[in-house]
Amino acid sequence: MLKTLNVMREAIAAGLDKDLRSHSGMSGGNAYRMKSLIDSGRLEDNVFNRAAAYALATAETNACMGKIVAAPTAGASGVLPAVLIAVAEIHNIDDEKVADALFLTGEIGMRIAKEASLSGAECGCQAECGSAAAMAAAGMVFLMDGTYEQSENAAALALKSLLGLACDPVAGLVEVPCVKRNAACTSVAITSANMSLAGIESVIPFDEVAAAMKQIGRSMPVELRETALGGCAVTDTGMRIARSLGLKQRRDDDGGTFVRD
Repeated sequence: MLKTLNVMREAIAAGLDKDLRSHSGMSGGNAYRMKSLIDSGRLEDNVFNRAAAYALATAETNACMGKIVAAPTAGASGVLPAVLIAVAEIHNIDDEKVADALFLTGEIGMRIAKEASLSGAECGCQAECGSAAAMAAAGMVFLMDGTYEQSENAAALALKSLLGLACDPVAGLVEVPCVKRNAACTSVAITSANMSLAGIESVIPFDEVAAAMKQIGRSMPVELRETALGGCAVTDTGMRIARSLGLKQRRDDDGGTFVRD
């Protein structure tokens, strides 16, 4: 886990490069912009803002084919490291404790995988960014010396807040809206952790929330499950971007995707 933590830090550092750009041109540079605003003092340097910058950095590293930790997936790789590392930096928490938090978050992810799914193609982005937010919330509670029960409760609050989230990648690439969605989901994770630490409980237990996510995923049309056949992917701008990259839609019995024209 210490090695994993090191890779997470390297991914954040790579993503903060101001000159980083993906092949499509849709990703890169935004993490640098966010961190620069924080460093200038125009944006408060707190857990929320630092985590958002780190999530952008990791997700942009992924979009640019850099090395990341799938946590639990590549498309949702920014949420967990961003929250844990930002919390650790702000509160001066040592790496051994962060590594222990990663073991806990892994257990939360495994339970979601067993009860439901971690696949956007199966259950939409609720299974990817939703699961990542649940894991991050649980890990943050651990870092802040909460109980295991509070960690599990935080995971329930976070996942419950992102139920129904569609997976709708523009041009079939894990960039838009995925990268910025990672950053937004850090706020859900942090807020859920803070609520749990304050003693606020999820009425629906964690395992039942995971089961609800699976039921919602099964109810989702195929267009909203990573096929790029719905949502942001089929907006006028989304289709224009796909065409500019020489891509066209292909739909078949298994769903669809974008292929080279």
